[in-house]
Amino acid sequence: MRIVNAEQMRLLDHAAIQGIGLPAAVLMENAGRAIAEEVLHLCRLCRFDKAEGHPGGRIIQRPPLAGLDLSASSSFPAELSRKGECEAVNVWKTEHWLILVGKGNNGGDGIVCGRHLAAAGIRVTLLYADPPAQFTGEAGLQRTIAEQLAIPHKVYERGTLRFTEYTGVVDALLGTGAKGAPRGMYAALIREVNDSGLPVVSADIPSGLNADTGEMHDPCIQAHRTVCLAFLKTGLTQYPGAGAAGEIVVRDIGIPEHLARQAGHQDFLLTEEVLAAELGVKLGKPRQPDGHKGTYGHVLLAAGSLRMSGAGLLSARASLRAGCGLATWALPAGVLPLVIGAAPELMLAPVGEPGSDAYDATASDEVLRLLEARDVLAAGPGLGRFEGDGRFLRALWEGAKTPLVLDADALNMLADAGGLSAWPRREAATVLTPHPGEMARLAGVSTAEVQRDRIGLARRFALEHGVTLVLKGARTVIAGADGRTFVNMTGNPGMATGGAGDVLTGIIAGLLAQGLDAAAAAAYGVYLHGQAGDRAAAMRTGAASLIAGDILEAL
Repeated sequence: MRIVNAEQMRLLDHAAIQGIGLPAAVLMENAGRAIAEEVLHLCRLCRFDKAEGHPGGRIIQRPPLAGLDLSASSSFPAELSRKGECEAVNVWKTEHWLILVGKGNNGGDGIVCGRHLAAAGIRVTLLYADPPAQFTGEAGLQRTIAEQLAIPHKVYERGTLRFTEYTGVVDALLGTGAKGAPRGMYAALIREVNDSGLPVVSADIPSGLNADTGEMHDPCIQAHRTVCLAFLKTGLTQYPGAGAAGEIVVRDIGIPEHLARQAGHQDFLLTEEVLAAELGVKLGKPRQPDGHKGTYGHVLLAAGSLRMSGAGLLSARASLRAGCGLATWALPAGVLPLVIGAAPELMLAPVGEPGSDAYDATASDEVLRLLEARDVLAAGPGLGRFEGDGRFLRALWEGAKTPLVLDADALNMLADAGGLSAWPRREAATVLTPHPGEMARLAGVSTAEVQRDRIGLARRFALEHGVTLVLKGARTVIAGADGRTFVNMTGNPGMATGGAGDVLTGIIAGLLAQGLDAAAAAAYGVYLHGQAGDRAAAMRTGAASLIAGDILEAL
């Protein structure tokens, strides 16, 4: 599934209208009907509560042209219902939807939605945020049609709404072209709707949400469901915007997908289809009938210290679970005897001063010597900080001729040593896996700035430095050195636990060892990591009890 920002969507609209000849009125008609269909879907669930939505935005894509029948006598496909349907005729009699209408194209979509709901037998009232005489273009045309059909309408005045008259709200106030926070009557109306407690269906994006970054302005509609039109918008894929959108349904409105492909839009929601089509990943880790352990690569892990030996162990074991044939864990000589037998499948290699329980700057020579007979180096989990650690890491950076994965302490060493701008670009693949705090140190910005534009910052950083970046967190972003980005949807909040990132490092290293390129290994690794977390959480009473070892065992 492709993801687009506001400007890209504007250009795609233009290409469809001016290039192909699709009338703007047709696109608006398709959009409004799609919104109405989703409202009716919710009505057919009988009574639904806002708390039953999907905070964080489960994302659904309806098949192209798979419209839902608007007639009261129809039934929806079984897979679209969560609680079972009730008699449509009884539901229709009790419904009264308030359609919030702004004066732009988003408002035009809302008017069309209201017209289709009225035609299906649902009582509707159009609420104009601006005087109807101010509506022009396609929205003005739809206003005129609604007037001719005598669809009830009113113009918003502060404090005059009686929300007890309505059963739901369609938010068609502000679309992707809106800039900045809602003001004046728009802001007042949004606050009243949020305070009403009524379920809200937003058209394209919740009003008040930044379509490019997911930043929530004050105020911002809190939607139960967002009907995203044509293509998934960037701001709906990242928090906090994903939390304001509720369940997200992406609906086709007639703009051909190939227009986005021709325009070179390279942001994707990470799905099995995207993994296969865009990254060439064969799902299920297929094995060759005549393969042997050497066929699937050998990972070297430079990780662990006495206080954090578990991080290295988790990472090394995860590389094997990801399917590599062999894994060697290089760890301080004084720690090695303490972990013998902890994972019999691993090979252990002591580095550093005899008896030492931590890495030191001289260990880089030994790590590079070990790497001569191995395919991938991963460094950082549980490594700790030590005198000369910047020199240690730079030696690995410049000396490793294999793919390199850096995480945790290795990223902090990199940031403290001047960052990537001060270091030469590596010829072999490089994958960095920072969490937002580590990303802030690498990029020289605040954590809040990182979170404000996760996709944009990740792409710029990866392009500038020629690396593959995995920006961890809710909705992990994978940015390739070629400008492509992928947003992951697998995983759950229970994975915010110590050691989960170490498991991810090992998975990515294990996939690199099997020959995947950096972007494919990073994206597939994140996807598998999240899937394992979901399986592990399902086996427990809840996500809160999840620990990193559960994720590892669920791979």
